[in-house]
Amino acid sequence: MPALFEPLTLREVTVPNRVWMAPMCQYSAEPEGPLAGVPHDWHFAHYAARAAGGTGLILTEATAIAPEGRISPYDLGLWNDTQVEGFRRITRFLTEQGTVPGIQLGHAGRKASTDRPWKGGGPVGPEAHGWQPVAPSALPFGEQHPVPTELTVDQIQEIVGKFATAARRALAAGFETVEIHGAHGYLVNEFLSPHSNHRTDAYGGSYENRTRFALEIVDAVREVWPAEKPVLFRVSATDWLDEGGWTADDTVRFARDLHAHGVDLLDVSTGGNANGVSIPTGPNYQVPFAARVKAETPLRAGAVGLITEAGQAEKILANGEADVVLLGRELLRDPSWARRAARELGAEIRVPIQYHRSV
Repeated sequence: MPALFEPLTLREVTVPNRVWMAPMCQYSAEPEGPLAGVPHDWHFAHYAARAAGGTGLILTEATAIAPEGRISPYDLGLWNDTQVEGFRRITRFLTEQGTVPGIQLGHAGRKASTDRPWKGGGPVGPEAHGWQPVAPSALPFGEQHPVPTELTVDQIQEIVGKFATAARRALAAGFETVEIHGAHGYLVNEFLSPHSNHRTDAYGGSYENRTRFALEIVDAVREVWPAEKPVLFRVSATDWLDEGGWTADDTVRFARDLHAHGVDLLDVSTGGNANGVSIPTGPNYQVPFAARVKAETPLRAGAVGLITEAGQAEKILANGEADVVLLGRELLRDPSWARRAARELGAEIRVPIQYHRSV
């Protein structure tokens, strides 16, 4: 059996293969009203196609724990029960196809209240369904971004509680795993990095203080999430700054802390917190960061970033550089990537009976 198609068990949840779908925002929900943040037909079709295509685990797009935590007004959310019902339709179908349904919960912090990418992705105000962003420190992401409001300690604690409440709703919606979004310059990542966190209280300064918010969220989610189900965490392993940012060494240290707090797998990405940096992209460019986590910590690791070919993904796993691979844009291009990869590698994979004529 190729490593890519070996099952993986995290706690008591078994994923049928190591081809996972990374969270990718669709910017397609209603921005306001009773259906704000509720998944609809587009979201169902999007996730259902990848499940029918054999993907082992699907993580939904970044799903906001509160309206002001959305990246854009058009993002999904999980702050009310109407949203729970919308997600149930998706998780039911994924489960029927043998795919494990997962959800990524997040808060966009200072990068919130932006337009959809195909409309430029710039900040939007109240006239375009926008709002005032918040952050650990009153530091804008870039020149075109507004200065965010610095969170008080009480507000920080409220957000921790909202992560836990959203996790409860995720369980009610039928998800088998939850991922905390701590990457790409969004709120949790902003607290982790000294580049964006200039606080002088218990949530800023030292490594211990800057990681406090993230670990409090992990603890709060782990408390309400069943012990038999896994919790994942997505991290940006480096800010790609020469100095003054979050580093790969920080990530290794943090991975050990996350493991001690009950996280089961680290989804290792990079970047997104420092504006205008140069990132040396290319096939497997982020894999070495996952490989360090896997080699130097007890935490399982997922690799992402320009992984497009079956042989490439198989080699990453066979070499012990990661436990799973997470595909993004390649699964947008080819919803049945997992089935195609199985054919190329000589593995068996579950195929919907309606598609058996394609085998």
